[in-house]
Order: sequence, then structure tokens, then C-alpha cells
Amino acid sequence: MKNIYLLNELAAKTGVSEIIILEWEKEKLIKPSGETEEKTPFYNEDAIAQCEHIMKLTELGYSLQEIGKIIKKVGLPANQPKENDPVTGKLLTVGELADKINVSPRTIKHWEDKGIIEPDMRSEGGFRLYADVYVYLCSLILDLQNFGYTLDEIKIVSDHFRDYLALQTQFSNFEKSAVSAKIDVMNSDIEKLLSKMNMLKEGINRWEELLKKKKKELQNMMNINNKRLQ
Repeated sequence: MKNIYLLNELAAKTGVSEIIILEWEKEKLIKPSGETEEKTPFYNEDAIAQCEHIMKLTELGYSLQEIGKIIKKVGLPANQPKENDPVTGKLLTVGELADKINVSPRTIKHWEDKGIIEPDMRSEGGFRLYADVYVYLCSLILDLQNFGYTLDEIKIVSDHFRDYLALQTQFSNFEKSAVSAKIDVMNSDIEKLLSKMNMLKEGINRWEELLKKKKKELQNMMNINNKRLQ
């Protein structure tokens, strides 16, 4: 999870007023690293060093136009893209994510508290942002709840997802025995889930046949009733 800052938090962190930061943005000296679907801008850790650098240049007597030229020539501190940089672009707030999967924000927060999901970014004030892929992941969580899984059981599944991603991206960092052990556990739980899903499919098929039959019988009963004399 990466730390982010809203405008007021960046201002408090750097001692630069919100008005001045917005003026710097207007002059293209600094820019947000992304925004939510509701157009709320946010800034990453680099913005702190960048604001401090710009402030030092203004204290030395440089105008904003001159600072702009300096930045074009030498850049700002830590403004080069890195592999580990936070996700940029439009992200989802807790409320936006909740709306997309038809649950309450309280449900999203409860899943967070259980350790089932974790925001991609969090501000010092508790503002949290999720990548759009969480719409799909949260839908999977709802599926597991419909399958009868408890939140504690779903937490185990989410941990497997994290283990899988860690193996996928950092395979060489794990010892051979650790990789084998993790894969064995994941395969075992996959088989359990597949078994439960097969039971659910059988149950759904039974109910579909029963409901179709009863619906037809009810229609016949309605037809007979309609033909009765008043």
C-alpha cells in the first residue's frame, strides 16, 4: 500500500498553502499523481520533496516563470518514474467501490478490517483509494459469501491470492521447499472450493427442475380456475 496526500494534507505536510500549490499547478511546476472518479486529485510522496524544492527556489528570489525553466532543464527531486511508484490515474474511493458492487461502504470497511482487501493508497487522514480491479475482486468475495463461506474462510482465500502474486512476481526470492508448500496448500483449497461449487451446481439444477415443474403446474391450475363458472 502506498501513501498519498490530498491537497490539504500536502499543504499541512509541506507548510505551503493550498492556494500556492494550486498556483504552482497552474504554472505546471507540479501536478497531482492522479485523481478519483469524482475528480478528487491526490499526490504521491515525491510531491513533498518537489514542493520543498520549489519553495527554496522562490526563497532565492526566482520567479515562477524562471523556476519553470529550471525544472525543464534539471527536473524535480524524485520525479523520474520508478517500477514501485503508486498506481496513477483514476482510482476508486470506498464509496465508489461500494456503489459499483451494490454493497454499503460499511461492508468495504469491514472487509478491510478483516484483512480481506487492502487499499492501493491511503492518505494520512484515512482517505483510501482502490484500483479498478477491486470491482472484480470484491465481486468474487460476494460470490464466496453466496457459496456459504465465512469471512474468516474468505480471508484464507485472499491470502492465497497474495501468495500467488508474490510467487508470480518474486519467484526467485522463495526457497524451493517454500514454493512447493505454498502450491500444495493452494491446490488443496482449490479442490475444496471446486467440490463445494459442484454441490451447489447440483442443488441449483434440482431447484431449477422443481421450480419449472411447479410453475407449469401453477399455470395449469390458473387456466382451470379461469374456466370455472363465476
